[in-house]
Amino acid sequence: MPKFTVAICGGGVGGLACAVALSRYPDIQVDIYEAASQFAEVGAGVGVWPRAWKVVQALGLDRELAQVAVVAPDHRPRLSFNFRKGDQPEGHTFYQLYTPGGLVTIHRPEFQHILLRHLSPSARTHTSKRLASYSQSSQQEPQSRVTLYFEDGSSATCDVLIGADGVKSATRASLVDELAQAARAAGRPNEADSLRRMAQARWSGLSAYRTTITAEALRSRMPGHTLLHEPMAYFGHDRQLTAYPLLHGKIINVAAFKARYDLEGTTMKGPWVTEATKDEIAADFDGWEPEVKAIFQCITKVSRWAVHTTEPLPSFISGRVALIGDSAHASVPFQGAGAGQAIEDAYLLATLLGHPKTTLSTLARALQIYDAVRRPYAQNVAETSRECGMLFTFNYPGLSSRDIQTGQMAEKLRAVAETIQRKWSWAWDSTLDGDLARAVRMLEPS
Repeated sequence: MPKFTVAICGGGVGGLACAVALSRYPDIQVDIYEAASQFAEVGAGVGVWPRAWKVVQALGLDRELAQVAVVAPDHRPRLSFNFRKGDQPEGHTFYQLYTPGGLVTIHRPEFQHILLRHLSPSARTHTSKRLASYSQSSQQEPQSRVTLYFEDGSSATCDVLIGADGVKSATRASLVDELAQAARAAGRPNEADSLRRMAQARWSGLSAYRTTITAEALRSRMPGHTLLHEPMAYFGHDRQLTAYPLLHGKIINVAAFKARYDLEGTTMKGPWVTEATKDEIAADFDGWEPEVKAIFQCITKVSRWAVHTTEPLPSFISGRVALIGDSAHASVPFQGAGAGQAIEDAYLLATLLGHPKTTLSTLARALQIYDAVRRPYAQNVAETSRECGMLFTFNYPGLSSRDIQTGQMAEKLRAVAETIQRKWSWAWDSTLDGDLARAVRMLEPS
C-alpha cells in the first residue's frame, strides 16, 4: 500500500526525470499523464552542464547518456563554444569558451528513451491525457485529494500533482487562479489581478528558427566548416545562431534567433510554431558570413518558434500541487540550462517527497520547502538567461551595435564574452548538493 500517490502531468525531460527520481521510493505510486498520443520529444538537442550532470549521475542515467552524447563528460577543460561575430562578410572568432567538463549535448529523443527505460515497473503511464484544470479539496485535511480534469472529459485523483506540462501549462493556470482567489478572499484585489496576469506565458520578443542538418550535407558544401567538429555561437545585432553536433557528429542542431526586444511581454498573435523556409531564414540573416550561409543552404525543413517565457511567480506551489521546469520558470534558451533546471527541480522535489518524514499529513510542508529552496535559484537563472540573450544580440544595457563596429570592437567583444562566461559559471562551479542538504534539514525537524 503506497503512502501516497503522485500524478505528473507532462512526459518531457522534466516530468520523466521526476518519475525516475521517485522510482527510488517504492512506497510512492506514480502516474504520468502525457498529452500526446505517445511519448515523443519535440526538438533536437539537450545541453547538460556539470551541475545538472551530477544529478544525472545520482539518478543512474550517466552511463547510458554518455554513450549517446557527442563527447562523454569528464572533469577536464573542454571547448564548450566558439564565440564568433558572424553578421559581416568575413566572420571573426573572438573567444573560445573552455569549461570543466564542457557542455554535454544529447539528442532529445534519446534522452527521453533512456528516462523511460529507467521508470519503476510500478509507474503507470497514460497517453492522450492533456490536463485542462484541477481542483483540490481542503488543504487542511490529511485525506484531501487533487482531482485532475482532462480535455477528453475524463478525470483522475491523486495526493500530489506535479505540473511538468511546459510553457503552456494548464497546471500553472489553475495554480495561479487558486493563489488569486486566496488573495481576493484576503482583501487584496490588486494582488489577485496581478496574479491572474501571470497565468499565461508571455512572448519574449524572440523568434527562433529550429532545425537539424546532416553533417554530410554541410561537409559537401564546406568541407572545413568548424561546426563539423566544434560547437558554435554566432553573434550579431538583433540576431544570433547557436549550433552544435549531435549523435556523434552525424547531425547538427541549429537554432537561429531574431530579437525584437521592443515587443517583449506582448501577446503573440497567431500560432506559436509555424513552418518556415530556408529562404526566410536566409533573408533574416542577410549580410552574414559564408559559414552561416552554408548552414542555411543545407536546410531541408525548418520551423519558426515564438519563444515564450513565464513571469516570476510568487509561488511554485499551492496546497498539494507543485510546478517544475518550464511550467514554473520558462526562460529564453541562452544558458543551455532549460533541461538541467527541470532535472534539478525534479530531483529536489522527489527527494523531499520520498523522505521518511514526508507523509500524507506533512505533504504540504515538503512542498513549501521545495518552493522556498528552488524558486529563488530557478528564477535567478531565468533572469540571467535573459541578460545573456541581450549580450548575444548586442542589446545589453551599455552595449550598442555602434560600439561593436568601431575601433573598440576587439575590446568590447572580449568584454561580452567574459561577461557571458561569468554569468554561466554557476553551471559548472556549483552543485545542487548544498540546496538539497538545506531542504532536507528544513524538513527533518518537522
